[in-house]
Amino acid sequence: ATPGDGGIGEFAFVDQENEEMTPYDQYMYDNYYGMGEDFYAGRKINNDVDLIWDTAEYPDEYYSEVMDTMYIPAEEAYNGQRTIDVDKLKFQYTYMDIQAAARDKSKRRKDFIKKEEVKIYPDTTVWIKDFNYSYNEPMHNDYFWHEAYGDYPVVGVNWKQAKAFCAWRTLYKNAYQKSRDRNHVNSFRLPGEAEWEYAARGGLESATFPWGGPYAKNDRGCFLANFKPLRGDYAADQALYTVEADAYEPNDYNLYNMAGNVSEWVASSYDPASYEYTSTMNPNVNDEDNMRKVVRGGSWKDVAYFLQVSTRDYEYADSARSYIGFRTVQDYMGTDVTLNENLGDAR
Repeated sequence: ATPGDGGIGEFAFVDQENEEMTPYDQYMYDNYYGMGEDFYAGRKINNDVDLIWDTAEYPDEYYSEVMDTMYIPAEEAYNGQRTIDVDKLKFQYTYMDIQAAARDKSKRRKDFIKKEEVKIYPDTTVWIKDFNYSYNEPMHNDYFWHEAYGDYPVVGVNWKQAKAFCAWRTLYKNAYQKSRDRNHVNSFRLPGEAEWEYAARGGLESATFPWGGPYAKNDRGCFLANFKPLRGDYAADQALYTVEADAYEPNDYNLYNMAGNVSEWVASSYDPASYEYTSTMNPNVNDEDNMRKVVRGGSWKDVAYFLQVSTRDYEYADSARSYIGFRTVQDYMGTDVTLNENLGDAR
């Protein structure tokens, strides 16, 4: 394809021959990009050109060939629908294992750089696999794409996918910050188990639930969260499955659904004895060899016990469920950085 003809050469990377590169980009391209095992490593994606989805507007056969590989094979399509092959949708990122680096001075920095490649699309089949003798095909068919569920919590993602989302969100946010000549933000990440519990309590010490407790109903007899109430009457709390992420009343930190709706992955590994040996200074246990990862908060299919802020549960890191989601956090850098008003001077 030639420059400006709309062909496949217009897409992919900003260092294509039809793009003007700065001297720095040219230097990086000549000396670093494509080095090692990954030919595409370090190259910037060209986000200035929109993909063409209408097959009638494909500019040439080369474009058609590339786009065709992104869809499921024709023999796997049915009812006139040929959808994107979600197994092709992957996210690759790198990070530094700072914990290991801090404890081992005998190795070089590059020895602690880890690379992850994760399939990004949720497992739509969890709505069926998680429950036998239940008709959940509508949730399987609609939950992950229909706008009616646009404000609902994500489910069907495993722990590794949740971690990958944190990395992607950090990159996406910092790219925006750079475009506005602003400082980079702290990384988004999953909360530690102790952090999650602190946030769930909302400042209420010794409370059973995020709203206090010890009951799951208010003084008007209304349920305060989305869970499995009564004798398994799922709809008694006005929700059969999940509900909008801002449903029910928030806790005193203005956080919604810290109990119920979906359980949440946290960064900690599950050890039943961890309370016996963790540090009292921001306690956290994260053993890379322990694939049991903590989930907190209880979900729409759990009884009230699992909604208690002190209740611990776990799932395996490579497992996706229709009742487990996640939320991200950032390290707090103070009122100046977050542009909050001065709340008082302690000098």
